Amino acid sequence: MTRPRFAWHRLVAVVVKEFIQMRRDRLTFAMIVGIPIIQLLLFGYAINSDPRNLPTAVLSQDNSAFSRAIVTALQSSSYFRVTVLAQDAEELDAMLARGEVQFAVEIPTGFGRNLMRGDRPALLVMADATDPAATGNAVGALERVVDGAMAPLLDGPLAAFARGAPAVDLRIQRRYNPEGITQYNIVPGLMGTILTMTMIIMTALAMTRERERGTMENLLAMPVRPTEVMFGKLAPFILVGAIQVAVILGAATTLFGVPMVGEPGVLAVGLLVFIVANLAVGFLFSTIARNQLQAMQMSFFFFLPSILMSGFMFPFRGMPDWAQAIGEALPLTHFLRVVRGVMLKGNSLAEVWPDIWPMMVFLLGATVLAIARYRQTLD
Repeated sequence: MTRPRFAWHRLVAVVVKEFIQMRRDRLTFAMIVGIPIIQLLLFGYAINSDPRNLPTAVLSQDNSAFSRAIVTALQSSSYFRVTVLAQDAEELDAMLARGEVQFAVEIPTGFGRNLMRGDRPALLVMADATDPAATGNAVGALERVVDGAMAPLLDGPLAAFARGAPAVDLRIQRRYNPEGITQYNIVPGLMGTILTMTMIIMTALAMTRERERGTMENLLAMPVRPTEVMFGKLAPFILVGAIQVAVILGAATTLFGVPMVGEPGVLAVGLLVFIVANLAVGFLFSTIARNQLQAMQMSFFFFLPSILMSGFMFPFRGMPDWAQAIGEALPLTHFLRVVRGVMLKGNSLAEVWPDIWPMMVFLLGATVLAIARYRQTLD
């Protein structure tokens, strides 16, 4: 039997058939259009490696013109945004530990008097250095900000202080990561990104695989409720997630020397909520996807914004407000704060609770939607 010669009309027919199939597969078509648009928007507008307007707390124990000039200079700088006027040093430490501010500035008593005497008074600036990229440029700009604030006031009898050494002794403390070691920031964050990817993909594929193999009908015929099926499916993957966490924590402490300052039990609470939240998302995707390819596509569609907008790859406070609002809705954003807060800062359960309850709300929403979708499948 001889093969038919190449014919353009048959080629066109195959091409038309593929376009029809692509149009019917709406999810794949949405991925083809949606992923490039998301990448353009994120990298073009949201991603910024030079964060500005970083929240700053100020404790001023001096009421001189020099201290007021420093506070005004910080407010006028593009790198700092004074959000809190603290009452004591303990309040500064607490706000840094909870991550409410990126910088804390303490102006001691007698600052102006000592400066007029030529004693070079100390100005203490504490930076949350858990993410070195978020504070690096701002720390570099501090000396210019302080010198610019002092320059108009150092005239007349004080003009001699403007020459030579700086009039103010600027002391910068990089809290929680004083040496600026990148691994201290990246390795704990990897725990969240790895769990996000594996938990969602494994759960979505496991359920979709049963539908493709025809075993879903047997499961639907069993006298089990949707909630029982969901939690029964998710329970084994919680153990898988625990094994992954043990491996990552072991590598973090032994290979990279990442400290564990806080209590492992506090981290375990955040891990449990975070793992179950991602498993619920995977289960939800499995009720929407028609096959394993679509389940994989949906998983990556969720994973891409998570790693870009959570503060893992780029400073979270460097993004515009609308991007930060989206990032706040992602569980990875809050888990990164929990894991870095416990491992590097030694945060307690009360200090990480503001980031645990949003993950619980996300878990509740994903669970309700997944069960509702699964009931539709039963019908």
